[in-house]
Amino acid sequence: MATAKSDGFSVQKVLPLIGIAIVATIGFFTLKDYLSFETLRDNREALLAWRDANYVMATFGFIAVYIAIVAFSLPGAAIISLTGGFLFGLFPGAVYNIVSATIGAVLIFTAARMGLGEYLSRKMDSAGGVVGKIKAGLDENEVSFLLLMRLVPAFPFFVANLVPALVGTKLRTFAWTTFVGIIPGGVVYTWVGSGLGEVFARGATPNLGIIFDPKILGPILALCALSALPIVLKALKK
Repeated sequence: MATAKSDGFSVQKVLPLIGIAIVATIGFFTLKDYLSFETLRDNREALLAWRDANYVMATFGFIAVYIAIVAFSLPGAAIISLTGGFLFGLFPGAVYNIVSATIGAVLIFTAARMGLGEYLSRKMDSAGGVVGKIKAGLDENEVSFLLLMRLVPAFPFFVANLVPALVGTKLRTFAWTTFVGIIPGGVVYTWVGSGLGEVFARGATPNLGIIFDPKILGPILALCALSALPIVLKALKK
């Protein structure tokens, strides 16, 4: 039976995206109560005991769960980052968090790129007017835009995973800018997670808004300004 196609569009190519959407929807309603700070607090002793008894398995198990959460846009990304710090400390916890998030982002990017990205990118390339200018601007300042999307806390992670795929970003460029761009936020959340033992002892909750603290946000904004500098210089030249 022939597959419905139109200008390079294939229903079969969209199936991975449909699967991700279904899993994300189911996960949102079924996992949001489990992937929470309360669950981590109530099971902290069991998690630490399991880590101590099965360190290698705990490491790979944690990485696999983190990748799945990002790849399927499931709830709990912030909690899993804290868990990485809680279980493994700032180092190697930060490495596990950043690598896992990058791999998960690459997986969902690839699914979106194969499904709709190539089709939409060709459409934007052939389009004139405003759409064509937007695509040209993105292509010209691709790296700066990708780094800004990762560094600016206002961009949801799943948006920064999907948008580049839909505008034709190359996988290699997406992968390295994702890895580099999430390092500041990844280190901050891992650092918070590494101190959860004291937070649990006080019966308090972690301050997830710490990334907006001037002492932390200031350097991140400086990196944002550095990333945006090529865009500004090109605009001034024109």
